[in-house]
Amino acid sequence: MSNKASAKGKGVGVLLINLGTPEATDFLSVRRYLQEFLSDRRVVEVPRLIWWLVLNGIILTFRPSKSAKAYKAIWNKELDESPLKTITRAQADALQARFANTHPDLIVKWAMRYGRPSLEAGIKGLMREGAERILLVPLYPQYSATTTATVIDKAAEALAKMRAQPAIRTLPPFPDDAAYIEALAASVRAQVATLTPQPADLLLSFHGLPVAYVEKGDPYRDHCLRTAAALQKALGWPEAKFHLSYQSRVGRAEWLTPYTDATVARLAREGVKSLAVVTPGFVADCVETLEEIAIAAGETFHENGGENFTCLACLNDSDQGIDMLEVLVRRELSGWIG
Repeated sequence: MSNKASAKGKGVGVLLINLGTPEATDFLSVRRYLQEFLSDRRVVEVPRLIWWLVLNGIILTFRPSKSAKAYKAIWNKELDESPLKTITRAQADALQARFANTHPDLIVKWAMRYGRPSLEAGIKGLMREGAERILLVPLYPQYSATTTATVIDKAAEALAKMRAQPAIRTLPPFPDDAAYIEALAASVRAQVATLTPQPADLLLSFHGLPVAYVEKGDPYRDHCLRTAAALQKALGWPEAKFHLSYQSRVGRAEWLTPYTDATVARLAREGVKSLAVVTPGFVADCVETLEEIAIAAGETFHENGGENFTCLACLNDSDQGIDMLEVLVRRELSGWIG
């Protein structure tokens, strides 16, 4: 066996990580995804025995059918996958292209926290291609233990199985980072400019979180408020016409308020005829934006007297979105790349 060092090695990898998606829209595929997601102790903090009974006896019996219907409404039929998977792949490809000229050896891949490709598979894939230093990029602008922290937990779990580990860095949350706010503001301006009539009111809808989690120290609500304040300032949008709410609540526990569905209904009843919704907690469109907001919230708005409803697209793989990712990634790779 030769003592000569392998040609591979000392490489740098970047792993974009999003929440996750079922592999198909049938009952069993959605059930499998929900089981992995809802079994995460970071996501649901109910005592394990009680939660196991509720999850397996009730939720996984009835919820997959409802969720499957939502996924079917927005499924990418051409590629037979969820839009989240399509967009996250496109983001990784676009970011790889940004480094092609200056750092052709840099490797960019993508993974999901729940579902496939798994986070562990993403790390191992980068290592097989020679990456000894890996930057994890959780695609969550606002930190929560239910999102960013569980990515770090899962990465540590994967590393614990390895005898030879790569060096790891993690992109910090970026709720009011200038690169994020500038990209978000530019995207909002460009999309609003195409709307007729122009919406007077803008609603920022963030994913919800149980109030108890915030009371235990989760900084998520503060991060959402920081994003909202920075975006309102960047846009110069009138404060009275700039609203914030939280979506996707489940169960009977108290979640962060105001709720998005109630806010949309209230605004319509108060005479708002044209409303645009931004979802700044997501950098890629998914079932929560494309079905829960664009379809369901739109129906609520119209049922309560509203006329023109638009869910603005997330940054996705737009030029603004990739500009932002490039700035954040280059910053965190300082010292690893020139």
